[in-house]
Amino acid sequence: MRWQYVTVLMLLLALLTVPAAAQGTKYLYGSPDLSATISGTNEFAPGAETNLAIIVSNSGLNTHKIYDSTLVTPDDAPNTAKLVTVALKSSDASFTIKTDPQFLSDIVGGASATATFDVKVADGAAPGTYVLPLEVTYTYLVDAEEYGSDVLRYNYQKKTETLPLTVRVTPALQVEVLDVRSESLNVGTEGYVYLTLKNIGHDTANNAIAKVTRNGASPLIPTDGNAYVGTFEPGETVDVKFKVSVADTAEPLSYPLDVVVTYEDYEGSTATSKAVTIGLPVGGKIDFEVVSPMSILYLGSNSVLEVVYKNTGAATVYNAQARISAVDPFTSSDDTAFLGDLAPGETATARFDVNIDSDGTEKEYGIDSEIRYRDDLDNSKISDTMKVRVALEQRQGTIFTNPIFLVAIAAVIIGAGYYIFVYRKKQK
Repeated sequence: MRWQYVTVLMLLLALLTVPAAAQGTKYLYGSPDLSATISGTNEFAPGAETNLAIIVSNSGLNTHKIYDSTLVTPDDAPNTAKLVTVALKSSDASFTIKTDPQFLSDIVGGASATATFDVKVADGAAPGTYVLPLEVTYTYLVDAEEYGSDVLRYNYQKKTETLPLTVRVTPALQVEVLDVRSESLNVGTEGYVYLTLKNIGHDTANNAIAKVTRNGASPLIPTDGNAYVGTFEPGETVDVKFKVSVADTAEPLSYPLDVVVTYEDYEGSTATSKAVTIGLPVGGKIDFEVVSPMSILYLGSNSVLEVVYKNTGAATVYNAQARISAVDPFTSSDDTAFLGDLAPGETATARFDVNIDSDGTEKEYGIDSEIRYRDDLDNSKISDTMKVRVALEQRQGTIFTNPIFLVAIAAVIIGAGYYIFVYRKKQK
C-alpha cells in the first residue's frame, strides 16, 4: 500500500466524523388568515335560546422560507395567530349575546379553535337573514431581527378584525293569551277554562291544536285539555274551551296553567309553540257542616232524628241527599233524606227514622253522616264525613209515660164506663 493513499483515506474519515453545521430557518412572507363558521344549524326560531358554537380557523400560509447555517430560527411562525380573543356582537335588537369575550390562546396555521356563546333570539324577531359580527383580536409575528449569531428581536403586531356570521330566523307561531275566564273552578271539583288566543307570530299554523298542560306540581290538572283550531293565521284570534280539575289538596288561591299550540309549520313539520303560563283563581272547597244541636233520644224507642246541614263551601250544590250510617245501638230503615239544591250559606233539614235498642248505653254518640251531591258540571260528588251528635237517655217514669201503657189505660176506662152505662140502663 502506498502511504499517500492512507493519508487521503484518513482525511476523508475525519471529514465524515465532523458534525454538520446547524441549519437556521427564516420566513420571508406569511401572516394569519382567520375565518369563522357556525358549528351545526344557523336557523333559529323567535324566542329560542341556544349555545352557538363558532369555529375559528387559521388558513394563513408561510410562502417563502430560507435555510442557512448562520440563521437563528424564531420561536413563532408569522402565520400563527397568538393570544386570540373572540367577542360575539349583535348589531340588531333581535339578538342578545349573554356570553363575555372568550380567550382561545394560539391558533397555528392549519388549525382551529371553538368558542361557544349563549345567544337569545327575541320573541318578536321577524323572519329573515341576520349577520352577527365576530370580533377577533390577536397578535402575530411581523419579523425577527438578528443581532449577532445568538440574539433575535421579535416584532409583533396586534390586530383586530371582524368576521361576519350569517344566521337565519325562521317563521314561527307565537301565542298570546288575550283573555282568561273560568267557571266552577273550586277545590276538589272540575270546572271550565275559557281562553282567547292570538297568533302574534309570522307563521301560518296548519292543523293547529290548542292545549293546556299542567305546570309542574300545580293542583290544576287538565281533564279535557285539547281544542282543535285548524288554520291559525298571523294576527288571528280564536276562542277555546277546556275542562280542568282541581286537586283536593289545593287552597283557594291562584295557580299556574301552561298553554301551547301544536301545529304544522311552513315546512310541513310538526312544531309546538313556546308555552305561555297563565294564572287561574280557584274558589274554596265545597263543604258541609252539621249545625243542629245535639239530639236527645230514648233507649227502646222509635224516634225521628232531625239533622240540620249547612253548605259552608264556596259553590252551589244540586240534588243533595244526606245519609247516616246507623250502627249499634241504632238501626234505621230510612237512612237517606233529600235536601235539594243548597247555595253557599243555605241550610236544609233532614229527618231519619231511627230505632234505638233498649239495652244500649246511656251516653253521647256520634253517627257518621255524608252528603252526596252534583256540582255545576253535573259530576256526582260525596262530601267529607260529618258527625251527628246524639245523646241516649233512659226515659223517666217509664210505665206512666209510656204511650202504649196510656192507650191501654184509656181503653180500660172507656170500656168500664160503657159497661156501667149499659148496666144502669138495664136496671131501669
